[in-house]
Amino acid sequence: MSESKPTRKRRVFSGMQPTGEAHLGNYLGALRRWVQMQDEFECLWCIVDDHAITGGGDPKELPKKIVDLAVSFLAVGLDPAKGILFVQSDVPEHTELAWLFNAVTPVGELERMTQYKDKSAKYESVPVGLLNYPVLQAADILLYKADAVPVGEDQRQHLELTREIARKWNAVYGDLFPEPEAIIGNEGRILGLDGDAKMSKSLGNTVDILAEPDEVWARVRTAVTDPQRVRRSDPGRPAVCNVYSLHRHFSAPGVVEDVAAQCRGATRGCVDCKRILADSISATFAPMRERAAELRAHPERIRHILEDGAARARVLARETITVVRERMGLDWRSAWTR
Repeated sequence: MSESKPTRKRRVFSGMQPTGEAHLGNYLGALRRWVQMQDEFECLWCIVDDHAITGGGDPKELPKKIVDLAVSFLAVGLDPAKGILFVQSDVPEHTELAWLFNAVTPVGELERMTQYKDKSAKYESVPVGLLNYPVLQAADILLYKADAVPVGEDQRQHLELTREIARKWNAVYGDLFPEPEAIIGNEGRILGLDGDAKMSKSLGNTVDILAEPDEVWARVRTAVTDPQRVRRSDPGRPAVCNVYSLHRHFSAPGVVEDVAAQCRGATRGCVDCKRILADSISATFAPMRERAAELRAHPERIRHILEDGAARARVLARETITVVRERMGLDWRSAWTR
């Protein structure tokens, strides 16, 4: 009786731009879910620095931002023994495959991307990298033949384009790429401390997850609460208060209930409510701050993890790109073997 082959874990690719230490939005929208997924899936976690340069910025600051994000990844619990953690530009096959995908990607599809429309409106002269951004995203994912990708609602359109690129390439050159599925979390849109826009460092409406307690409080005390609660004696509406929504992520259930009751009864002021939230956030990330401090005390560990991850990722990437080049006629040496 033949033995059955072990079932392969589904492969997941996840990427994040290096803007320095991860912030609350990164944690709530992605990182805590990545940590939960690493036992169930075969995971690749990528720091997408090639994507980051499309937004400009000071090149001298980018290396530190990459390391800071790597520290955040490791501090929250991503385990290099369970997945592959690496920097995008260390695997040049990403950009090579993106260029090759240009052969099957219609310009019209790229121009219809909602994020492209929103971001290009801010430019007097739109860089081609902004238009091609989702093609590189498709290459990131398909280079590893990922079965699924954890994304927020704002990235669903880009993932559908990835699936379309896989279909078009397969139709022309033969089946190779899977059409990755979206893994949509139930977090919803994580609003920033301004209670209006999505959490973003560029908007200054968030808190770094590794911030010290004093810094957490300095940021949280600026948070917008229920706009109709003008005076402390005014009853509040927890359902529309963004500070309360953050309590639900970081405070203990009993604290959350107390916050809601005190808000509705106007027996606690918003400043005091924010103080409790700041303490809850600081307590949640205390173990992670300790891990981050240990990593920063031994920077060679960070370097080893990233270099080892890139080496492991390149093995997978080269397998794919070799087949792609051959199928697309770019293996000219084969002329002597036919």
